Amino acid sequence: MQHRYEGLDAHGDPLVALGAAVPFEMFRLKLKTALIKGGLRRSEADRKPWDEVLIFKVLVLQALYNLSDDQMEYQLRDRLSFMRFVGLGLEDAVPDAKTLWLYREALARAGAVEALFDVEGSKNLLVLRPTL
Repeated sequence: MQHRYEGLDAHGDPLVALGAAVPFEMFRLKLKTALIKGGLRRSEADRKPWDEVLIFKVLVLQALYNLSDDQMEYQLRDRLSFMRFVGLGLEDAVPDAKTLWLYREALARAGAVEALFDVEGSKNLLVLRPTL
């Protein structure tokens, strides 16, 4: 696996630079608060919820690559660079399209989407905002 990662690095994987430039952990508390405010509850089956930062990274990828929920789920299963960026291994479960929709909707209900993401006019730059 390390050899594959080195190959990605040798070809200039832009997600490595993004991961190094953005301190995603600083969003954790605000994400958790927004998800609760947005009505995301624990599963009735008492399944462990997805990590907030992992889901946030997935939503960042989805916005950057303009992917639908179904396409995002597929790309997470298929692309090693996406898996590495969000912190998933080959054997790990992948959030499905419905999960991505639920988390994004909860963030939207809490008014956090606009606070976290801002597309800068015609430049098409995604700006991550650490405050909600």
